[in-house]
Amino acid sequence: MAEMSILGPAIAGFALGFSLIMAIGAQNAFVLRQGLRGEYVLPLVLTCAISDAILITAGVAGFGVLIAANPALLDWVRYAGAAFLIVYGAMNFRAALKGGDALQDKGGTAGSLGAAVTTCLLLTWANPHVYLDTVVLLGGISAQYSPAWAFGLGAAVASFAFFFMLGFGAQLLRPLFTNPRAWQVLDVVVGATMWAIAAKLIWGM
Repeated sequence: MAEMSILGPAIAGFALGFSLIMAIGAQNAFVLRQGLRGEYVLPLVLTCAISDAILITAGVAGFGVLIAANPALLDWVRYAGAAFLIVYGAMNFRAALKGGDALQDKGGTAGSLGAAVTTCLLLTWANPHVYLDTVVLLGGISAQYSPAWAFGLGAAVASFAFFFMLGFGAQLLRPLFTNPRAWQVLDVVVGATMWAIAAKLIWGM
């Protein structure tokens, strides 16, 4: 009986967490891009999933109520995140204009592990939507379940499952991205995604 009482909230948390994280965003676009390149995939998916787990835990612990009552706390995150997304999007558009950035079967990585993880952390923690989805929304809904921690655990597991599928599943598309034109299209899509999210942050969430 105890297992059943835990399983229900855990499944609900997994389903809601997975549905929220599936939305196309800056974080997902970056992980997909790195997954296609095969660069630092494990550290990056762990960075994303562990970050989500920390935020979900904070929400279940009650911090979601604090943030919801003090929306000004998210203002600095909103504008700083928008500025970063504008710059990062411009970098993708520049890469698309240059062209010829196709995947190679062999060769070194395009950047350092530290730079990749730092970018991933910025895309995660400088996005107020992450706080709204994990801390506020999932944290608030978890209060409707008993035990609440089981709901939070299910949501955290969903984050791990999604990012591992996204990062390592991208390998299946690698043959397509040996074509420079396909990579140009991806750069444009990623850049447009970054700028669209930045605009949404600036003019209202």
